Amino acid sequence: MTRQGERDLEATAPATDTRNVEIKARVGDLAAVEARAAAIASEGPFDLEQDDTFFACPRGRLKLRQLAAGRGELIHYDRPDQGGPKLSSYVLATTPEPGALREALARALGVIGRVRKRRRLYLAGRTRIHLDRVAGLGDFVELEVVLAPGEPATAGAAEARRIMQALGVDEASLIAGAYLDLLTARG
Repeated sequence: MTRQGERDLEATAPATDTRNVEIKARVGDLAAVEARAAAIASEGPFDLEQDDTFFACPRGRLKLRQLAAGRGELIHYDRPDQGGPKLSSYVLATTPEPGALREALARALGVIGRVRKRRRLYLAGRTRIHLDRVAGLGDFVELEVVLAPGEPATAGAAEARRIMQALGVDEASLIAGAYLDLLTARG
């Protein structure tokens, strides 16, 4: 990564937010990536069904993630749309009534899209390894390296690149945006 890229990575989120460095990549052989993830994981796998509804908002992205009938998370995040490791700042609030919250937010803000996926989660230290099967898109791996308060994003980017290499994920397979962007582009 260039020095300018490192400065850009550091400058994308305020210090008061919860932060992580993430990458997302398309994968051709999810089973092979999973075998590598299992070999380096300290915990997992954990299987999750996720239904994300995205709402219009002036800055960043706002989504409601329904995990089960009585469990959801409202997540606002801000991150650049770039292929390599990117700094994401986010705020997460849990809700026991995701259906009612979805309806209220849809009426107030408008829905811009929905992403449904099956996710298998492995933990490798502070890194969350998500193996995603996204409805209408295919298979992906997403890494989220959780940063400590005040920790430079470059440390998380270096860790993300090490794990990418361990998983056999190459730079050419990285994607810049969110699953929602890919679904929107497909029509």
